Amino acid sequence: MHPPQPPPTNTTFITFQSVKPPEFRGSRDPLKAHAWLKEMEKAFALTNVGDNQKVEYATYFLKGESNYWWETAKALEAAEVITWDRFKRMFLDNYFPRYMQKQMEMKFFELKQDNMIVGEYEKKFTELSRFMGEYVDSEEKMAKRFQQGLKPWIRSRVAAFELTTYAEVVQKVMVIQGESE
Repeated sequence: MHPPQPPPTNTTFITFQSVKPPEFRGSRDPLKAHAWLKEMEKAFALTNVGDNQKVEYATYFLKGESNYWWETAKALEAAEVITWDRFKRMFLDNYFPRYMQKQMEMKFFELKQDNMIVGEYEKKFTELSRFMGEYVDSEEKMAKRFQQGLKPWIRSRVAAFELTTYAEVVQKVMVIQGESE
């Protein structure tokens, strides 16, 4: 039996391109910018792209306005080599600036079920939670925060079960709301 081989550190661009990473044309919608970065990281992982290739490969998929931004940002950058982590910070500073991050945080903390059905509330919660990091970095935190935004009568019924995972809470809420219809 052979020992496991380490993943290659250099992946050809053709191999990377074969998973069809998405293009990014520039958008002021932070969800699209965030989604593009996530898709790039999935493509890197799938094709074992080395750290030294990530920026070069990803920036090939910047088109139109976003490519113009990148050319300017790269020229202004004092560092000879821009790492993937540095690129992500630069990209998010431009396409998902801090004031927008703060707005998303406020929307997340103010999110209440109100007149939404559970499915709509859960979808909005999931959408906003992508940007909340430490506030929802465990199943228990996700479950607790989700419960806090529920209608009071649903929240009190769910609390009695002392559920600790997000999936359990969502399932129980679906059942409870279904019983009331």
